Amino acid sequence: MPADSTPGDEGSEPGDPMDGPTAVVRRLTTFPVKSLDGCDRESVELVENGGLDGDREFALFDSNGDYVNGKRERAVHRIRADFDPATRRLRLVVPDREAAFDVDDDRAAMTAFLSEFFGYEVSLDQNRAGGFPDDTEASGPTVVSTATLRETASWFDGITVDGMRRRLRANVELGARGDGELPPFWEDRLFDRRGRVVEFSVGSVRFAGVNPCQRCVVPSRDPDTGDEYDGFRETFVRRRAETKPDWAKSDWFDHDFRLMVNTRVPESSWGETLAVGDEVRVGASRPAAE
Repeated sequence: MPADSTPGDEGSEPGDPMDGPTAVVRRLTTFPVKSLDGCDRESVELVENGGLDGDREFALFDSNGDYVNGKRERAVHRIRADFDPATRRLRLVVPDREAAFDVDDDRAAMTAFLSEFFGYEVSLDQNRAGGFPDDTEASGPTVVSTATLRETASWFDGITVDGMRRRLRANVELGARGDGELPPFWEDRLFDRRGRVVEFSVGSVRFAGVNPCQRCVVPSRDPDTGDEYDGFRETFVRRRAETKPDWAKSDWFDHDFRLMVNTRVPESSWGETLAVGDEVRVGASRPAAE
């Protein structure tokens, strides 16, 4: 993207995704406990630090103070979690056992249940001010498109679109308004090169698109069992390079194991609400320090 261009202006490149259908929010997902299953929402408020209300609000830690997450603990994938935002009850299912907990009042019982499952002591911490994001410099909601999930799932035998969705774990999933279709990797237009961000809005919420998310080992694992998909990273990197659109030519791609957009939300949009169906409007690239 040219340094001071506005996506969709008269200088747009041929085949620019801004020339196509209007992008809208198709799905909103929060992850109440970091690394556990997501919770689909029709609407959700932006809280302090620009995160979604209830997203990664809780996280598990071991006795050394390290995260018990999918990167470090393969057994996390074998936990099924079902959260009700209205009642604040979390149902956990592990092999041979299940239980439901009030996340505000039953934390001791919940950590005892999970400690027994893992075979070592874990604790549950809470942060309502933006949760426990992976990228603390770009702690806003992560963004991907359904078209990208469909494309990347097609690279692997046996991985469905929903399976890829669960592997990548985005907060905001974009589709097209009406009968149109977004091109794969549409969301790559929401970042520029290092040192710059792309301004965009979703409904009334303002965003700065920062970078393409650097992926860890989690997408290579079966989201139900934790089993590794043989050659996942190598196939992903090769196909990402082969299919990368012109609008994604950026120095952020020091390697091609990157997908999904990390964002920041300015303080002026804290307290605003995102909703399924909200329209995406893409603005200009600007220096990140402004």
